[in-house]
Amino acid sequence: MKIIFWLFLTVLFVPIAAIANTDQLASVPSISTISRLAIAAVEEKIEAPEKAKINITPQSLDSRVSLPNCYLPIKAEIASDRAIRRNNTIKVSCDSPDLSYPWQIFLSVRVDILYPVVVAKSTLGPGDLLSSSDVEIDYVEQTTLRGQQFDQIDQVVGARLKRRVAPQQPIFNNHLCIVCKGDTVSIFARSENFEIKTVGEALHDGNLGDKIRIKNTHSQKTLNAKVTAVGQVEVRM
Repeated sequence: MKIIFWLFLTVLFVPIAAIANTDQLASVPSISTISRLAIAAVEEKIEAPEKAKINITPQSLDSRVSLPNCYLPIKAEIASDRAIRRNNTIKVSCDSPDLSYPWQIFLSVRVDILYPVVVAKSTLGPGDLLSSSDVEIDYVEQTTLRGQQFDQIDQVVGARLKRRVAPQQPIFNNHLCIVCKGDTVSIFARSENFEIKTVGEALHDGNLGDKIRIKNTHSQKTLNAKVTAVGQVEVRM
């Protein structure tokens, strides 16, 4: 009778325990899984302009690192409450049947945000007049951009360099002049009803939107004008 009762208890309770354990299956996460989770945590929080490219590179983990069994879900989160920077710390953690406390590991994740900018194809020097064959668009990491750059080639074509630019280096606003001192420029005076065009000489260097002094070739008068394009300025009526 005792044997029959023991068998009854075994049939009744063991399957229940087995079923309960199936809800908490644990496995050892792969290094690639941990890296993907770290990248996803950064992607969820990062903000960048539409034109930019984003490269996210997690720290390489040593394949000899001993990882425990983990219950799902495995969590990955930014270790500190701040905006994404170039170097970030990500905490990956899980509950584990191997440990009496939550397991966790910290990874360094690098974020490079690259912007499309106009760069020199080859070494360019002071006085060079830029053509479309001199420059190209390349993606440059934001931390190396230290000035007003250009993202379209036609923005610099026809401009003259004021300083040396090395190959693959960005061309900044202070590297060039759209209108340079001594250049002959077209002077436009516009209103809603008419437009007058004449020629003059630039008395200062200027880039798009700059106000410079010019001299009207016909009247010899000097006046202020706004640089509107390569070799063009506009005066207010």
